[in-house]
Formats: sequence, C-alpha cells, structure tokens
Amino acid sequence: MAFQGKKLINDPNDVVTEYIEGLVETYPGLQYLDGFPEVKIVLRADISSASYDKVAVICGGGSGHEPAHSGFVGDGMLTAAVCGDVFASPPVDSILSGIRAVTGSKGCLLIVTNYTGDRLNFGLATEQAKSEGYNIETVIVGDDCALPPQRGLPGRRGLAGTILVNKVAGAAAAAGLSLADVAAEAKHASELVGTMGVALSVCTRPGQVTSDRLGPGKMELGLGIHGEPGAAVVDLQPVDAVLSHILKQILSKETNYVPISSGNRVVLMVNGLGSTPIMELMIAAGKAVTKLQLEHGLAVERVYTGSFMTSLDMAGFSVSIMRADQAILQRLDAQTMAPCWPIGVSGKLAPTKIPVPVPAHTTKSDEALTRPKELSVEGHILEAAIEAAAKAVIDLKDTLNELDGKVGDGDCGSTMFRGATTILEDMRSYYPLNDAAETINEIGASVRRVMGGTSGIIYDIFCKAAYANLKESSQPVTSQKWPDALEASIAAVSKYGGARAGYRTLLDALIPASAVLQERLNAGDDPCTAFLLSSEAALSGADSTQHMQAQAGRSTYVSVDILASVPDPGAMAAAAWYRAAALAVESKYKGL
Repeated sequence: MAFQGKKLINDPNDVVTEYIEGLVETYPGLQYLDGFPEVKIVLRADISSASYDKVAVICGGGSGHEPAHSGFVGDGMLTAAVCGDVFASPPVDSILSGIRAVTGSKGCLLIVTNYTGDRLNFGLATEQAKSEGYNIETVIVGDDCALPPQRGLPGRRGLAGTILVNKVAGAAAAAGLSLADVAAEAKHASELVGTMGVALSVCTRPGQVTSDRLGPGKMELGLGIHGEPGAAVVDLQPVDAVLSHILKQILSKETNYVPISSGNRVVLMVNGLGSTPIMELMIAAGKAVTKLQLEHGLAVERVYTGSFMTSLDMAGFSVSIMRADQAILQRLDAQTMAPCWPIGVSGKLAPTKIPVPVPAHTTKSDEALTRPKELSVEGHILEAAIEAAAKAVIDLKDTLNELDGKVGDGDCGSTMFRGATTILEDMRSYYPLNDAAETINEIGASVRRVMGGTSGIIYDIFCKAAYANLKESSQPVTSQKWPDALEASIAAVSKYGGARAGYRTLLDALIPASAVLQERLNAGDDPCTAFLLSSEAALSGADSTQHMQAQAGRSTYVSVDILASVPDPGAMAAAAWYRAAALAVESKYKGL
C-alpha cells in the first residue's frame, strides 16, 4: 500500500534551490548564479568567463541524484553544474546561463547523460551558444548495461559511470588541453565504462507518496535512477549472488557494451543509491574486487566506494567498471578540489592485501590452556554449569533482541549469542576445567574476543574480578569461595561501569542473587540449595527492572512509558544464565 513519504524539507517546490544554498554555504569554493528559481547553477567561485583560460567542463541534469553533479564542481573536475528540478532536465535558458558564466576563450565541453530530455535541452543550448560565438563540444554518456541493446532512439541510459567521465574530462581541462583534446578524452572514457544497479526500494519524490511496486522480499535489477522499472524483479538474494549477476551482465561478450576482457586493467565504482549504509557498500566493494580478479581475470587498479549518483532515498547500489590504461589512471588520480570526489583513492591497488597480523601477547603457556584429559568432580560440575548457562543465553537470542529493540539498539541477544557460542567452542578446546579460577579467566578472554560494545567489556570485567578473588588463595576453589567471587565481580562492574542497584542493568539481577546466596549460606543451607534460591532472586530482580527508570546505558534515552512495559534485556540475560547454571549444578550434585 502506498503512503506519504517522510522528508525533512520545507516546500517540496523549493528543495533544489534550498539544497544549492546549503551546498555553497558548506563549501567555500562553490557559488551559484543569482537566477533562482528558474536558473539553478552551481559553479566554481574562483573563476569568471572573462578571465578563464582553460576549457570549461559542464555537466547537469535533473536534481535528486546528489552529489551528482553539483558536488563534483571544483578545480580539476567540473567548472559548473546545471541543476533541473527533481528528475527533470534543466531548461535551455538555464544551460545557456551556465555556459555564458564560465566559458572563456578555450571553449566549453558539455557532458550530457543519455536521456531524451537532457539530449534535447543541452543540444538546443549548444546550438544557441554556438550562434553566440562560443566554442562548444558535447559528449553523450550512456553506460547502462542492464537492458538488451536497443534498436530505437533512446539507447543506453547515463548512470554513475558519468562521474568517472567527468573526472577524466576535468583533469584533462585542468592540464591545459585544447577543447578538441578534452572532448576526445571524455568520449574515449565514456566508451570504456559500463554500469548496472540493483534496488531494494523505489525512491520517493518530495511531496509524493512512496510507491509499493517492490514488495517485501523483492529486489529489482537494473532499476533506473529516476525510479523507472528495471530489467527484472526477483527475490532478495545475498550480495555475492547479486554481484555475480551484475558483473556478468556488464562484462557480457554478447552485448559487448564495454571493451573489457581478461587481463585488462580496470577501475571499480560501487555507488550507493541514496539510503544504502556504507557498511553494505563496502561489503559489495570487497566482494566485487575478488570476483573481478578471480572470476574475470581483471586487474583492479582503483576502487571508488560511496554515494556519487543517487536516486533520492532509494536503497541499493550500482556497479561501474571502466577499462583503465595509464592515461585514464593519471586523470583519475589528478588532484581536484571537487568536494565530493573521494580522496585517498589514488595510487596503485595492491594485487592482494594481506591483513596485518595481530600483535602476539601470551599470558599463559600452551600447557596451561589445554583441556584436561580427565575431569575432576569439580571440573564436571563446572563444565555442566558453563554449558547450561551458555545454552540458556543462546536460546534467548531472539527474545533479547526483541526486548532490546524497544529500549536500546536491538542487538543484546546477538551480542550475548556470540559470547555464549564462543564460550562453548573454547570450553571444548582448551578451558582448564579442573582449575576453576583459570577457567573463569578464560571465559573473560573468550568474551572479550567476540563481544563488542558495553556488554563485552562488562562481562570481561566481571570475569577478571572473579578470577582475581579466586586466585587470592593457593588452595583449591570450594563452594564457599564462589559467593565472595560473585560479590567481587559485582563490585568491579559497579566501580567501572557506574551502575548501582535500581539503575536498570544486569546488576539488578545479580545484586539480589548475591544477597540471597550469602544469606542462605549464613543460615546454614547447603551451597546447592543456596545457589538455587539465589537464582530465583535473580529472576525476580530482572523482572523488576521494568518498573525502574534507567540511569545507565542506552535505555536512559528512552521514555518512561516505554520502559514501563519492558524489562532490561541485560538483566534478563544475566538472570537466565545464572538460573541455568544453578539448575545444572543441582542436577549434577543429585547424580553424584
């Protein structure tokens, strides 16, 4: 079902002019022509047509693809960018204003994306400018590889490969080449690049409803950057499969869209379409490099990853591949002041990047970190407790994530799951289970290795404090020592984390458990019974957190009304593993 799109804007009719105002305020090297709202042109602030002694390079088209093309205005790239309304080609008079504003004695190159409106408007502006005495050349860019070769007029659409063409042309112009030579390099570059994209959503134009053309679990291959339908709607697939299809399509010998074959040098651009996280773009970039090298036999010389030509808020990415000789690489590496061109990419890409080894730091001998061939009675009990506690956390993964999604960042269950599964794996490999103190220390090491964020460091501190307490005596660890170790762990977490009872944290499960454990032991209960009763206190303490106002962690930013219906996920996790361990110990003792 379609619904009104959410936008942080004012009047939908003013989005382009207000964008340009913000752009030039952000980047001192940019300026705009005083012709709003009809004339929407971003240009270099340091030049004028009267004094400019190099070829001017202008690109443009409908807005909504930012940073293209206005974000690529700057010395060494575009001299000006002509902005139309959202997804609408700029009018002839606006294009003419841009030509007049920046074109000096060496002439002007217009780089035009292959859309009918852009070709017509830029074409007519070219003829009018020539009649006024300007020296103008035009290069049309059509790098789309998603659709079969067409016999009709439209041809291949201009996509993110245009940005690479802009860079080549801008660098050539900055080097002082003639208009004919700049145009020739741009045309050559446009013939070497192919692009195809995939979208997870359709974009939403300002002031309009969001289309529901793509249903849940679906993705569209070859979607146009104006939201027009692509080549196919398919089921959502892993990025590896998506990339395999895209690269095969771009490099297809049947369509022969780009003259690239095994052994060639290429550059790769992974372009976000508007709302794709950098994390996902980098995943795609890394996988694409590997596939290009291993599956297609290409030498990847440069990788550009980011958002270069978007489609408003569309989720997805496009991949552009350009064949690159040394001359192309020199143009791409040339310095530019264009604010949205990626820095730090120039320079030869190593054929294989070998990760830097983690610095070695050994605190225990290999012999000490070996699982005993035979477990003592205490070792068997400790193993059962650890296994039960870890499995309880594993079983709670989805529940904890759901709770954390309401009061935090939604990853408590996943984080605890990583820790629990690692503990089980490490315990089977090398935990010295006959030495309780060393085992607790190794649990902390396991947790530290895989659990990020606050939970990981808190549990590491928890284990380190217990280890230190248990190691104070050279005597074997007995059941009477565990309550003191728990108390020391709680004190350490409170000291370094700042939490106290009632702060709505895991301590609200562990503090009452510790109190009941000490109380029942002092009353003469056997350790197993005391442990079991204290686990009930842990469960009650965790449940009581839904009535507490958070004073630590991300929950402090959540309203009281929401917190009132949700217990703290960290406390629920602590109560779960504590209770499971108590039940396992009771079961083991009964079996002795």
